[in-house]
Amino acid sequence: MAAPSASAPLLRSHPHRGSLVPSSPRHRPAAASLFGFPPRRPASSRRLPYTAVRSSSTASPSAPVEEAPAAAAPTGDAEEERVVLPTNESSERLLRIRHTCAHVMAMAVQKLFPNSKVTIGPWIENGFYYDFDMEPLTDKDLKNIKKEMDRIIRQNLPLVREEVSREEAQKRIEALNEPYKLEILESIKEEPITIYHIGEEWWDLCAGPHVESTGKINRKAVELESVAGAYWRGDEKNQMLQRIYGTAWENEDQLKAYIYFKEEAKRRDHRRLGQDLDLFSIQDDAGGGLVFWHPKGAIIRHILEDSWKQIHLQHGYDLLYTPHVAKGDLWKISGHIDFYKENMYNQMDVEDEMYQLRPMNCPYHILVYKRKLHSYRDFPIRVAELGTVYRYELSGSLHGLFRVRGFTQDDAHIFCLEDQIKDEIRGVLDLTEQILGQFGFQYYEINLSTRPEKSVGTDDIWEKATIALKNALDDKGWEYKVDEGGGAFYGPKIDLKIEDALGRKWQCSTVQVDFNLPERFDITYVDSNSEKKRPIMIHRAILGSLERFFGVLIEHYAGDFPLWLAPTQARILPVTDNELQYCNEVASELKSRGLRVEVCHGERLPKLIRNAETQKVPLMAVVGPKEVQARTLTIRSRHNGEIGTVPVDEFITRLQLAVVNKSSL
Repeated sequence: MAAPSASAPLLRSHPHRGSLVPSSPRHRPAAASLFGFPPRRPASSRRLPYTAVRSSSTASPSAPVEEAPAAAAPTGDAEEERVVLPTNESSERLLRIRHTCAHVMAMAVQKLFPNSKVTIGPWIENGFYYDFDMEPLTDKDLKNIKKEMDRIIRQNLPLVREEVSREEAQKRIEALNEPYKLEILESIKEEPITIYHIGEEWWDLCAGPHVESTGKINRKAVELESVAGAYWRGDEKNQMLQRIYGTAWENEDQLKAYIYFKEEAKRRDHRRLGQDLDLFSIQDDAGGGLVFWHPKGAIIRHILEDSWKQIHLQHGYDLLYTPHVAKGDLWKISGHIDFYKENMYNQMDVEDEMYQLRPMNCPYHILVYKRKLHSYRDFPIRVAELGTVYRYELSGSLHGLFRVRGFTQDDAHIFCLEDQIKDEIRGVLDLTEQILGQFGFQYYEINLSTRPEKSVGTDDIWEKATIALKNALDDKGWEYKVDEGGGAFYGPKIDLKIEDALGRKWQCSTVQVDFNLPERFDITYVDSNSEKKRPIMIHRAILGSLERFFGVLIEHYAGDFPLWLAPTQARILPVTDNELQYCNEVASELKSRGLRVEVCHGERLPKLIRNAETQKVPLMAVVGPKEVQARTLTIRSRHNGEIGTVPVDEFITRLQLAVVNKSSL
């Protein structure tokens, strides 16, 4: 099963809730800090100065009460005004503004750099870009381009649509000596050809839409962001172009909110936090896209895996462990050699037989199924594996934990009968909600993709499977979009994107019905009439891959993991080294109860507390002479401030209870 890729961040809104965001968890008032450090809110519950606009999302009613992401949580007594960030989907006016900004920018570039050649300039998620064949640009060039754009906007030039014949369009493009536009013209199949003019000075091949005039753009709501290299048509054999990215909004307040959003996203960048918190690394000496889990990151992975396994066992899955390599012939049978070879590593020769690093786990699970004859009474059969796979990725496409060359999928396959599809899909949806809800993900965007033009399987089985998926979603009460013809060639599917604390969407979960692999591997069962029949196979992943999901979690929590998931749950801090022996005894006791604690000393107490804050440790236990004498600890919560002085046994009990309930102390 293909690993879901990280979706581009989207800002969405609920059709039922307008621009509301999830409610914040309630936190009890914190006492004034004894050590001069104010209590902090969890990163996922701090108030952001904008409202994420969601569309076609569904809310999970069973999300945890504590430690849930809540962009609406107040950070002070006064409620600040919220700014709604629309999307291209929610505001056609914004889409038109962004598209026109791309044209205005191209016009400005060609005024300042007459020898530049234009290519394409679309609107994108948070703005627009345009690609130019020209010399590399500097930051100073960007400032000058923006000034020229402002001048064009102030002129309030009309945008005029013109229809011309293909011959006339070609004639005009040749007159301007724009070779890329000629190539674009050749790819346009529709007639007539449409052109958009900005005043009488500049025009471009374009289907629209645009604003009526440049004056409809608020120049103070437009900003040029960066320049990047991009190959023409995305082919590294073609000319390297200069791509200028810009952002555009309806008003200045939206731009300010977006800039804040970008700064917050930068602060949460999992690559920086992974280094600062010593969670993981990618070592140049080992190669790009290969993840090293450091002790703190590895303990979080252990918690994720342990929880995942326990929940799956409770839901009737059998766990598997399968090899990382297999004979090349296996991948010929599965079809990967024919359809997926560009994503696979070269085969290796082992004693004159060719072996292949696995890009997917599916064929292995089928071999486990085929090890014996099955009866219809055996179904459903559910198998699950945290299986590491390897995908060939160009170095330029690698991106932290989000795009790697080796990763572990939370892969599972269900073998069932036709009349069991709906119940099994519903079970997967329930399981998905349970697992994702642990981390505070409350809002999902769900797509149901149906039969494409080219597919395998009969009309009857496609119809039954698609209806089963729809009925499962309807039973669940989740809103979803239907992507007609967007299914895989081997069956319909459901894709689910989770929404993080910034309102960004990440595709993690997928459920896919497969009519292809059962045929290729000729898997069967014996029905009630003692005849051999072919079972239905369902692929599903919930987290997607552990690496990418961990990256999402780091950014969702801003590295400020909830108590149950934090690599170090508490630091014991002696005021002086005289208390060190007692601190070590307490630490040993807590560790024996399954709690993750460490003792830090050798610095003045304020420095020890600051270090714990920097490392985002949820709890600090301060120990002075009085605590040693009374066999107590003075507890401070990073999120809730001073808890007070408590006996060690009481602290252990409260901490264990908070971990079990996935709540704060």
